[in-house]
Amino acid sequence: MSLRIPYPQLQQELKRVLLSLSFSEERAEHCATIFAQNSRDGVYTHGLNRFPTFAQAVRQGLIHPAAEPECVEQNGALERWDGNLAPGMYSAWVCMERAVFLAKEHGIGCVALRNTNHWMRGGTYGWQAAEAGCIGICFTNTIANVTPWGGKEARLGNNPLVIAVPRGEKPPVVLDMAVSQYSYGKLSTYATRQESLPVPGGYDQQGKLTTNAADILASERALPIGFWKGSGLSLVLDVLLTALSGGRSTAAITRSGTEAGVSQCFIALHQPNMHAALIEEILSYTKSGAPSETGGQVFYPGEQSFATRQDNLAHGIPVEEDIWQQVQQM
Repeated sequence: MSLRIPYPQLQQELKRVLLSLSFSEERAEHCATIFAQNSRDGVYTHGLNRFPTFAQAVRQGLIHPAAEPECVEQNGALERWDGNLAPGMYSAWVCMERAVFLAKEHGIGCVALRNTNHWMRGGTYGWQAAEAGCIGICFTNTIANVTPWGGKEARLGNNPLVIAVPRGEKPPVVLDMAVSQYSYGKLSTYATRQESLPVPGGYDQQGKLTTNAADILASERALPIGFWKGSGLSLVLDVLLTALSGGRSTAAITRSGTEAGVSQCFIALHQPNMHAALIEEILSYTKSGAPSETGGQVFYPGEQSFATRQDNLAHGIPVEEDIWQQVQQM
């Protein structure tokens, strides 16, 4: 990606396209900002690179630009919402904002969301909670694209999980992980570059573990993290989401043939007197060990994203030239 685009230019170009797709001024501004911020932080697969797919889903009627998520049930600090197929990143932002509000009132807030769409980068909502002074936990289900341990067909989602912890004025700790060994966005990156994965990431169409990302994308059989442990975690997250939201499970999403109408959960925890010194002690201890034989460096989750953000704001956001031209022609 040799071309670099200033952040404001990228955000405005995405907004222009969204306005042409019948988004309101406010909604276009909000969604374009999330897409641009994802690329700004180095998550290109869920920023500009994902934008043409998002625009196509809007044209196909899978995403409703003017729809508004709504609360359909309240039970103290726990609420159930319906996304009404609004843009996924907008509904996710609204629901985490509501979870933070509940947490500051009750100490904890939980919003379970059904009938929503892809939220793009899950870490966005972890950062959102942390910047509001709350611990944030959120997770989503997906179409079946992970093979359960002991099986040979995809029956689980890669069901991303996000946990974020604020650090006052310092960048928060933000874990943003798929339950598959590699997210499908990362697999696409390796496949485009025709590079082998560092470790096996899934199965080819003959059922053999492989480091060939293109073969895994073709088979749609990603490997769960930790083998049987990741398999169990994916299943339990799907069970939790469906039970809390009353929405669609991975099985129901897969039967529909399209990854739309997914289920998500947003949890915020507010502790005004959080022991910040203990958090710093943990991070310092973790990073204090000797480097690996290959000269690696230890980072806490979210540390590299923040560093990438600073670099991209200073020098422009790297973009795939063909995708950038495609968006400009929309």
